[in-house]
Parts: sequence; structure tokens; C-alpha cells
Amino acid sequence: MRKIVMASVLAGSVAVLAACSGGADEATVEGETAAPAATETVAAAPVAPTIVDANTATEQQLAGIAGVTPEIAKAIVDGRPYADVVAFDAALKKVMAPEAATSLLRQLFVPVNLNTASEDAIKLIPGMTDKMVGEFLEYRPYADMAEFDREIGKYVDEAEVARLRSYTTL
Repeated sequence: MRKIVMASVLAGSVAVLAACSGGADEATVEGETAAPAATETVAAAPVAPTIVDANTATEQQLAGIAGVTPEIAKAIVDGRPYADVVAFDAALKKVMAPEAATSLLRQLFVPVNLNTASEDAIKLIPGMTDKMVGEFLEYRPYADMAEFDREIGKYVDEAEVARLRSYTTL
């Protein structure tokens, strides 16, 4: 039995090595033929956007964000800590135009606690609709982020769940 298992392991190893080296057609174990190379592609998992936390970013990190001048970066740092995204949004609107502040929230944000955030805070998540705000609130409390993924995933695709998740925390 051990010899059969070892032969199987060896055959599998040879096939894998041959496939990796591009010589799969030539690699065979005595009495076997090489399997054709697989042509399937594996779909990449959704990648959430990189969101910078306004409460922890350095002035240098802030200055690297489009639309953030050194003066705005200093004002953001000086205004810390922000209790929530509502407080951060209000502070931004004191140093920049409301449209620019709304645009900046796509990249620079204070994460929304799914279990304790106000409706106003949830509405500030970029791209939120009234329906999605209702869904966020309906499933409270969330035991973990997997539950969030499962429940919100009923309404939007994986990529959108990943995007929304990047603005939230527990």
C-alpha cells in the first residue's frame, strides 16, 4: 500500500513540476500519459479600495491624497480625534468646499461602526442609497464581518460588499 501511495505522490509531483516548467507533454510516469494543461482561469477575489483613516493618517499620507493641501492636512491632524465620520465631514467642510469634502470622503474616512453608527454616519459612506442604509440598520447587531458580508451580499455583488466593507468596522 505504501508503494502505491508513494508512486501516486511521485507521479503527481512529476506532473506538477512538468506543468510548471512548460514540459508537461514530455513528463510521464511509466505507463501513464501526461494530462493536457489546464486552461481555466481563476477569478480574482474583489479588491476593496484603499481607504485612509482620518484619525490615524500622518500629514505626509494626507498630503499624498488628491485635493489635500498641506494646510488641509494640518487642519485634519489638528482636529483629531474625530468621534465619527459625521464630525470629520463637518470639520472638512470648514476648510474646503462641500463638494470637495464629499469627494474626499471616497479616499479619506473615519470607519463607521456597523453596530453603533448613526443613520447620518452610514449615509456618509460613499455611494449609499436610502435602501442600503435601511439594510445596514436592519441586520444590527452584526456578530462579525462575515455576517455583514452575507447579509449585505443579498443586495449587492461581492465587489460592492468589499467596497462597503472598506468604510466600516465593528
